[in-house]
Amino acid sequence: METALKQEKTGVIGKAHALLLLEQMMLIRRFEEKCAELYTQEKIRGFLHLYIGEEAVAVGVLQALTGEDFILATYREHGHALARGVEPGVVMAEMYGKQEGCSRGRGGSMHIFDKGKNFFGGNAIVAGHLPLALGMALASKKQKKNNIACCFFGEGAAAEGEFHEVMNLASLWQVPLLLVCENNLYAMGTAIRFTHAVQELEKKAVAYGVEATAVDGMDVLAVEKAAGEAAGKVRSTGRPFFLVCNTYRFRAHSMFDSELYREKAEVEEWKKKDPIKLLRQNTMQQGIITPEEAAIVQNKVEEEVQKAVAFAEAGIWEPIEQLTQFVYSDRQLET
Repeated sequence: METALKQEKTGVIGKAHALLLLEQMMLIRRFEEKCAELYTQEKIRGFLHLYIGEEAVAVGVLQALTGEDFILATYREHGHALARGVEPGVVMAEMYGKQEGCSRGRGGSMHIFDKGKNFFGGNAIVAGHLPLALGMALASKKQKKNNIACCFFGEGAAAEGEFHEVMNLASLWQVPLLLVCENNLYAMGTAIRFTHAVQELEKKAVAYGVEATAVDGMDVLAVEKAAGEAAGKVRSTGRPFFLVCNTYRFRAHSMFDSELYREKAEVEEWKKKDPIKLLRQNTMQQGIITPEEAAIVQNKVEEEVQKAVAFAEAGIWEPIEQLTQFVYSDRQLET
């Protein structure tokens, strides 16, 4: 991390970019902390999977993507949506189930979706969105577009058949697909050592002739650099790339998870690698940002989250008369 920051001072990164990365990660963290509070108050219902601890992955990778690129994520996708630029109030309204949400409140936490941002979920089935990403990448190739499809998924999905099918077809068809595995070591609640015979997940790409690399997913600068190189190769060659970000979630799998599968001491040890604290501390040590500037960002984030909550609270519940809208067609079938 320190080496990366020394490079930054010579022009790779400046104050503005350091503050941008810090703000995006802090926004995700505070937004999700607030979601956890609201969940205990039953303002947010259903399932809730928090991204706390993994913020460097979404923020780092998104720096390498353009607004024309397609993005698909798992049900732990609030961070990706916020880093993509989906309005916090719109995301919060969706969590509340209000009409002002990005999916009119019908998707909730696991189905954040914004076509205008080319953000296609929020997908609840483990590995179910990998074939969708493959199809989008194939469409881009056939339409001769220069955009790529970026698919975020966990190491649990890498144990599913869809992962191998997609890796195989992406290589055969030579499509612009960036596969980003967020390896948090436990999937839903089973340690990776019990589910993957080869735990260095990047090695799985070799069998399919796909280039791959692994990166420290707790270091936002390292992720940004690796993602930039990976996305650049996908754009220039039209070939798929597999990026593994080794990270860790500080919270349980979901709000219903009793978290009996890992020791608290392990979690506390990983918290020493908190990506937000590391970026903040190291940028201050290198003289890139000041404590006062970091405090301003913190206050800005807090205000933004409060506004998001207020927006969701003021939102409108969908009338029961519209319950079947978008479910059944109003058109009569011709006989």
